[in-house]
Amino acid sequence: MNKIVILTLAALPLAACNTNTSIGNDREAQLDPPATAAPIESAANALANLSPGLMLPETMSDADIAALGAENACQFRLTEVAFPSFVYDNSGRGAIKINGKLIPVTASATGNYASGELRIGTRLLEDEGDAGLQMQELIVAGPGMKDEFGFWGYTTCGNSEA
Repeated sequence: MNKIVILTLAALPLAACNTNTSIGNDREAQLDPPATAAPIESAANALANLSPGLMLPETMSDADIAALGAENACQFRLTEVAFPSFVYDNSGRGAIKINGKLIPVTASATGNYASGELRIGTRLLEDEGDAGLQMQELIVAGPGMKDEFGFWGYTTCGNSEA
């Protein structure tokens, strides 16, 4: 009996370990208020005073996509079931979420986007995921970075590069 009580008391602190506040992680059985969109800022403002090692794409919420007017845009996702990290369309507009801010970018060439010193490159890969989405490479190069960051993920645009 003492062993059960000791094990129970030892396990109680672990019950408070779920502090993951990421999008899609429900911690309580109640409706959350609708998500608000991240602020839309220029690359210069959004990346000011940010360490180059932290210029990583973040996942966008539905509110972020709606604020950008990108509901029908192509989406780069880090996994086939993830929320998008980069959205772009065939009119040359795109946006990425870095540092909790939405940064609009414009196409400088096919598959290449820029805003100030922030450069983003995309390239379709000759493979697809288990759910059938086309694989894509995303390269992010920002101000002060010695090297760019590269990510393999999936695009919702199939074989057409926007």
